[in-house]
Amino acid sequence: MTSSDQSPSHNVFVYGSFQEPAVVGLILECTPIIVSAQLHGYHLYRLKGRLHPCISPCENGVINGKILTGLTDAQLENLDMIEGDDYVRKTAQVVLTDTCKKMDVETYVWANKDDPDMYGEWDFEEWKQLHMEKFIEASKKFMEWKKNPDGRSREEFEKFVLADPPTAA
Repeated sequence: MTSSDQSPSHNVFVYGSFQEPAVVGLILECTPIIVSAQLHGYHLYRLKGRLHPCISPCENGVINGKILTGLTDAQLENLDMIEGDDYVRKTAQVVLTDTCKKMDVETYVWANKDDPDMYGEWDFEEWKQLHMEKFIEASKKFMEWKKNPDGRSREEFEKFVLADPPTAA
């Protein structure tokens, strides 16, 4: 058994596309146990021109999401890579939906809390209907890139998660 097999497990609260098991399965290369929870003190925003949401502190906000439980360091690294520099991973406390028990987790908070591209409220069901297929394709491309960057930068992946990606001239 290697030291990476014995790494501490992580519990991560997700609120956007990572609530979808098909996306999580691609990014983590397995499907972890997923538990419903609420995160208080944050708002779930849409982002202009992007297929994914962000969260930012909001005094009276409540976000319904999922906890991905028991993640390895390598799986957490995959999430960190896909979230990129736009998000900061922070520790937060959530309330489990089924038991009302509190739990400390990690979650991804939008780095620029004053970003003018944040607006409204992101809707998971709408995303599933309109954008899930495209996001799954982007996730596949990301994992291919991670395994074999072949000189390409992370920005190559980022263009796939834009609402209207640039077209070749």
